[in-house]
Amino acid sequence: MSSNQQVVWITGASSGIGKEMALQYAAKGYSVAVSARRTDLLDALVTNIKSQGGNAFAVECDVTKEKSIENAVKTVANHYGKIDIAIANAGCVVVGFMENLSQKEWERQFNINVVGLAMTAKHAVPELKKTKGRLVLIGSVSSFLSNPYVAAYGASKAAVHNIGESYQIELLGTGVTCTTLHPGFVDSNITRVDNQGVFNPETKDPRPANLMWPTDKAVKDMIRAIDRRKKVKTITRHGKVFVFLGRFFPGIARAMSAKQIKEILKSQ
Repeated sequence: MSSNQQVVWITGASSGIGKEMALQYAAKGYSVAVSARRTDLLDALVTNIKSQGGNAFAVECDVTKEKSIENAVKTVANHYGKIDIAIANAGCVVVGFMENLSQKEWERQFNINVVGLAMTAKHAVPELKKTKGRLVLIGSVSSFLSNPYVAAYGASKAAVHNIGESYQIELLGTGVTCTTLHPGFVDSNITRVDNQGVFNPETKDPRPANLMWPTDKAVKDMIRAIDRRKKVKTITRHGKVFVFLGRFFPGIARAMSAKQIKEILKSQ
């Protein structure tokens, strides 16, 4: 690796947005460190990147365990000598009406999406200060809307948005910037993992197929925002419409959510 080659570290990189980010960054000439719990999938991704002439390195990381995050950061920094971009992408979605969700389900949602993300940022920031790098947090359009049936997920992503806003102030003067990305519906397997964390490949994705963006298209927009060190960026056209309605026409946004819930109930 040349001294001026940029290094990006991505959590939750075994599938979906994280995997596509790794592929696109590698194609742009970055050295890519990928983390997740599924090391078999990470190894396959690294092999794929290397076969295309890219530079990639896999590091196991469970974002529900702070020590695992700390060790992953140290391993990446030791391997590549630095970290220029850290992307806290690992996440999950817990589904169900709030009156039916258990404490364990709420804790799983927040342990991964909020605490795991916060600990990822905590341990990455010292390395990013050395390179005047970029911290990237993956939020969701759900941060700005009512979220019946996925309220735990929406609440966790609202917390991510606030963490990003706060980091933008705390990092002033360090040379490190924080970008919070809020995608709408993007093709991924996130809805095929149940509330206990079990992957069910046959589960039907409840999100509207006509609004789903291809992963590669969404990631191109995300990387463009990261390159420009944007503070906050909503990804997908429908996502921008939803955020606009949520802010300025909340009644319409709630009516849309209520209609979607009726469709979910019909399918159950």
